[in-house]
Parts: sequence; structure tokens; C-alpha cells
Amino acid sequence: MRPPGLRDDVVYLDHNATTPVDPRVAEAARPFLDLHFGNPSTTGVYAEEPRKALGAARAQVAALIDAEPGEIVFTGGGSESDVLALRGPALAPGDHLVTQVTEHPAVLRTCAALERTGVRVTLLSVDRFGRVDPAELHRVLTPATRLVSVMLANGETGTIQPVAELASIAHEHGALFHTDAAQAVGKIPVSVSDLGVDLLSVAGHKFYAPKGIGALYVRHGVTLEPLIPGGGQEEGRRSGTENVAFAVALGEAARLAAEGRAVEAVRTGRLRDRLFDRLDAGWPGGVRLNGHPDHRLPGTLNVSLFGIIARNLLAGLPGLAASTGSACHTGDPEPSAVLTAMGVDRARALSAIRFSIGRWTTEAEIDRVSEIFAHVV
Repeated sequence: MRPPGLRDDVVYLDHNATTPVDPRVAEAARPFLDLHFGNPSTTGVYAEEPRKALGAARAQVAALIDAEPGEIVFTGGGSESDVLALRGPALAPGDHLVTQVTEHPAVLRTCAALERTGVRVTLLSVDRFGRVDPAELHRVLTPATRLVSVMLANGETGTIQPVAELASIAHEHGALFHTDAAQAVGKIPVSVSDLGVDLLSVAGHKFYAPKGIGALYVRHGVTLEPLIPGGGQEEGRRSGTENVAFAVALGEAARLAAEGRAVEAVRTGRLRDRLFDRLDAGWPGGVRLNGHPDHRLPGTLNVSLFGIIARNLLAGLPGLAASTGSACHTGDPEPSAVLTAMGVDRARALSAIRFSIGRWTTEAEIDRVSEIFAHVV
């Protein structure tokens, strides 16, 4: 069933920003907003159903990423998961953190805040495709390195990092490894075992659950200092009365993703390539791919369309929802920090548009967008 919020007059190609809530996810959560309203941390008949549902949701999220239920901590979203992963290992030895320049702001700004407390932070560079060189990680690690944090997939370009290799290198030097997998979970296979990570962030609204719910995978044996102390919920790792309805929603979204992920990846990959081919045909010689041509998310397409300012063009296309990735200050657009870090020049960066395809995107919509851009040319 198509979510009622998706309009027929606007093609929604901004799923990396947020996804519509799947109607099946909303339906699963609804009983825990009214019927089963009890506090799962209390005792008695009202707590029983919420407590069982919370455990089932934890198991569903764990199954999606090949983890164990006890390794899942429910959080308020991907950003909170990132901050807990970076600030939480306070009991680990060392005062040095390593991350990379195209990380999510939740990681970069937390690292900047930790620097002000005396923690040393090293930023890895990326190549022209947005990937980290594992050899550079080898060079910067020291005995004092506490944690390495490198995202699994970039939300702007779709570039996928060699996380398994990077995690192995970090472990060789005695450091923990965290990956922000918010853009990857539900879109490509994600196994914490195969990746070899100690901590992994999940954001519900990136795969058809509501905003305001996420999770952090914490490998057994990793000790975290909670950001939110209090009643000791989530085994003392994140206190506060549990948001049962949204946790159930996240669990249902995880179940649906696990069931349809392989087919969906093929479908969205074909739509992505169809869009690129049609844009390229309609804008001869003027389309350039940003990001890795192979190691990227199936539903993400970031292209520069030479001769335009992307922000101005999208503002004049009310029938399309997509993103530029650039920031605007007092009316003067600034190029994307991600593309700039990849060595993309200012003109090309300002002409970049990110299209992100989702569960209900159709071929007809892809063709409609292609025709819109052909008309602009």
C-alpha cells in the first residue's frame, strides 16, 4: 500500500533525507499508542504486552543486522546513536579518535566537542570517489587510539566505505570501531559479524519507520557510559521510559526490510541507472556522476548537471522533491562539504543534485523526472 502522504503531483526522490512511514509499520505501532499504553519497566498486567513487544522489536532489529537482541540499544535516532558510540566508550584506554572528512555532522561535531576537552582527533581524507584509503588509517593509528568511526555509506553520494577492512586495521591496533550505517541499513546487506564492527548506528526514518527512533548495536563486552543516566533502562546504557510504539515500528520496518531487501536493491538499482541514462541522453555531455561508480547504494544517484545552479533549478521545479547537498547562507549557496572533500570544483559542486529512490518509486516517475530535465535543457 502506498503511503497516503505521497502526492501524485510531486515525484519524491529524496528518500535519503527521510522515508515515508510504511502503512504496515504505522499499523503495527498503533496498538501501543492507545490499547497497550503501559510502561514496560513496571510490573502488572499493563506492563506485560509492552514488555513483550519491546523484546520482539529488539529481536527484529538484531536479525536485520546479524546481531543478538541483547546487543541492541534503542535510541532517539541515528544522531543519538552516533553520539553515544563516540562518547560512550569513556572507560576505554586512550585519548585519540579517528574519523573521516565526509562523516555525518553528528560524528564530526561530537569529535569537535571532544577535542575541546583534550581528546585528539584525526580526520582521514577521501579520494575522488569519496572513499577512505585503508593505508592512511594504518599510518595514523597509535597506541592511544580509543576509537575509529567511519560511516558505511554516504547519504549524499551513496559511496560505500571498505568498513570490514578498516575495522580489521583498527582492531590490530587495539582500537574499537564504530560505523554509522543509517543510510545503509535496509538498503544493502549489513552484518555486524561480516563487518567486524564493535558499534553500529541505525536510524529508523531512513527505512520507513518514524522519525525519533533509532538503535545502536553494541558488541557484547563493549562498555558504554550512558549519555542519559536515570532509571537504568536498556540495561543501563540509555535511560528513560521506552518509546514502545516507535520501537515496535522500528522492529516492523526491520522485518519488512529483511524480507524484501534483495529484490528491492535490484529494483532501485535499475531505476537509478535508468534515471542516469535518461538524464545523460537528455543533457548531452553535461552530466557527471559524483561518487563511486560501483561501490555505492543502489537507490542513490548524485550527478552534476553543468550549466545550472542546482538549488535554483530545484526551487523552480515544484513537481520534484530532491536535494542539492549544498548549504545556503544569506542567499549565497555554498558547495557541498562532501563533494569539496572529494576534490570536486565549486562550479561542479553547485550543479550537483542528489536523487534517492525508494520503495514506491515507479518507472513512470523516473521517466517523468527525465522529461522534466529534458525540457529544462
